[in-house]
Amino acid sequence: MTKIAVLSDIHGNTTALEAVLADAQKAEVDEYWLLGDILMPGTGRKNILQRLDTLPITLRVLGNWEDSLWRACHRKLDESRPSHRYLLRQCQYIMEEISSQEIEALQDYPLRVHRQFGELKLGISHHLPDKNWGRELIHLGKQEDFDRLVTNPDCDIAIYGHIHQQFLRYGSGGQLILNPGSIGQPFFLSGNLRKDLRAQYMILEFDEKGLKDLDFRRVDYDIEAELQLAKDLQLPYYQVYYESLVNGIHHTHNQELLHKIAQHQGHDAELDDWLSGNS
Repeated sequence: MTKIAVLSDIHGNTTALEAVLADAQKAEVDEYWLLGDILMPGTGRKNILQRLDTLPITLRVLGNWEDSLWRACHRKLDESRPSHRYLLRQCQYIMEEISSQEIEALQDYPLRVHRQFGELKLGISHHLPDKNWGRELIHLGKQEDFDRLVTNPDCDIAIYGHIHQQFLRYGSGGQLILNPGSIGQPFFLSGNLRKDLRAQYMILEFDEKGLKDLDFRRVDYDIEAELQLAKDLQLPYYQVYYESLVNGIHHTHNQELLHKIAQHQGHDAELDDWLSGNS
């Protein structure tokens, strides 16, 4: 018997992660799988990496925010775009505690990993097997895109993250496709569903017959404590983080709003100073 906690899309939410890990420990899981998007845009930095290092994590894949952090660290983003300046300022915040070498190490994670339990073959990725970003695998996605998760090589169960929603559907050949949801930033289109923004993860239990149990879990955490931590740490773009945690609305691509916040809160000046090497 093996019980696995599948963690995805923490996005730096320190308080939500601790609540999920406490829940997983209470459930007596044996190991953890980490599906990417560990840092940004939340409060966590060194503390999250150190906390994850204490866990028996047996599988890791590369998230698109790991790539964004790497590109920001290497100045490979467009400094004229508000959304890219947002990422650069988040990177600046991260690098107050995390070195470029540690950011580089995150790039060692693969895009896809395979595991086998008995005769069951599993494929695990952050998004598509060869692409960890995009919108192909949202709930309205095309069946042929979901089938890419369970082919080349063929597998019986596919697991992915990225879309921030707990999810179950099937491939064209009847293969099982699962998403554990997001720990740090759950997302729903439905306004009524958005009223429940508890941290999300998933527990899988395998025995000699196969997948014995599948448990989509939602865990309460102290959102006010996380927001207070964000204030105490002077987290950049606090308003954007507040909206994501309290209202489930994500403004990371709202160019006009990000520009206004950067101007009003002084993030543009802070970033320009950092980019010029004056800080």
